[in-house]
Amino acid sequence: MIDIIIPNYNGAGLLPTCLDSLRAQTRRDFCVTVVDDGSADNSLGLLNAAYPEIRTLALTPNRGLAAAVNAGIRATDQPIVVLLNNDTEADPRWLEHLVGTLERYPEYAFAASKLMLFDRRDHIHSAGDFYRPNGVPGNRGVWERDDGQYDAMSEVFGPCAGAAAYRREALAMLAINDQVFDEDLVMYCEDVDLNLRARAHSLRTIFAPNAIVYHRLSATGGGELASYYCGRNFALVWAKNMPTPDVRKHWPQLLAAQIGFAIHSLWRIREPAARARLRGQIAALRNLPKFIRKRRTSDHLSL
Repeated sequence: MIDIIIPNYNGAGLLPTCLDSLRAQTRRDFCVTVVDDGSADNSLGLLNAAYPEIRTLALTPNRGLAAAVNAGIRATDQPIVVLLNNDTEADPRWLEHLVGTLERYPEYAFAASKLMLFDRRDHIHSAGDFYRPNGVPGNRGVWERDDGQYDAMSEVFGPCAGAAAYRREALAMLAINDQVFDEDLVMYCEDVDLNLRARAHSLRTIFAPNAIVYHRLSATGGGELASYYCGRNFALVWAKNMPTPDVRKHWPQLLAAQIGFAIHSLWRIREPAARARLRGQIAALRNLPKFIRKRRTSDHLSL
């Protein structure tokens, strides 16, 4: 009934914690597929030796996270698709609560987990995601101590794809050219792009507060890589998906946010992450015409 898809790149040191937590799940009607995206470490050897129950899909060469997840979706067929990062540890009742919420509320297409910090387990990483008109996405509750302020089941803008459940039929509705996630984004904000397209199709997300996952932030990809792709993809996702009336209304806010990021990066130009973000913003300008053309393949309803 459930396909759990885990994208992996050089994650041999991370996978045991993640996969052992899946072995401990109270709900058992699932199959796990690890999509190995051209790893150069011992990921495949580890999976074959220690986790024979796990299905592996090996990609070569490395294609990027969005392409890896798409390959996993195409290779599986169960009605519920669950995406999970390799740098996570799931609470034993995570899947029970996450998928159970979708089953209990059929009007929702996606379900969001409560992501907690791996090393500070009383602090939140995401209680569902949100999106600002200036093109800057965010995690609800990020860095906050969990004092029960997000314990209510509620509708949110969208899930963080690091630990989320999706109805396969909804993903099929959103796929463009056989891609659920836009592979031109490569990584970072690919889930924001999907959430925006889901909203345009009136597909809704519910937050499941008892579906708890502990996340090592950016353990597989972070630092300069994250800075580059966030610098690049914030503007591209906005240009591709923002409804035309909102483009006219909010473009000054987008411009102000981008200028703010550039000034901050220039102020800290000696730092590799700051230089990477500037390179990403320049790459966004080069790719802007391509992403504006993508608007023609999507429906744009008011957010």
